[in-house]
Amino acid sequence: MVDLVRTRRRGVPRYNDFREGLHKKRIRSFEELTENAETLARLKEVYRSVDEIDTVVGLFGENPPTGFGFSDTAFRIFILMASRRLQSDRFLNVDYRPEVYTPLGIDWVESSGMNSVILRHCPELAALLPRDASAFAPWRTVRPTSDGGHE
Repeated sequence: MVDLVRTRRRGVPRYNDFREGLHKKRIRSFEELTENAETLARLKEVYRSVDEIDTVVGLFGENPPTGFGFSDTAFRIFILMASRRLQSDRFLNVDYRPEVYTPLGIDWVESSGMNSVILRHCPELAALLPRDASAFAPWRTVRPTSDGGHE
């Protein structure tokens, strides 16, 4: 709730206005946003109309496209921000040269993908990553075990 209040105070538009700002059509019903029955019921309980849905709630409520781990709207924002960060990162632009990087560093940049970066820094996530897909595809489900841990 605190995050939603802060977001509203900062002037972040509501979900439908946010979509419109991205040149996407406005949703007209809660059912257009999600097929998940539990999410649908909760949205109808909390919001009087689809125009009141908070942006973050809408992004998490959207049905992701087939093969995606998150919504199309969130993906559009991710792509915009990721490309801008890459373009402005001096280590991937003007300083991407042998005088700055070691041969090992250059090899890591040129041969790594998101899966290998995740595994290098968080090897315990190996069992959750998609087997033959991008790290941005839906991850495998964690199931609780009888001893309270996870498998």
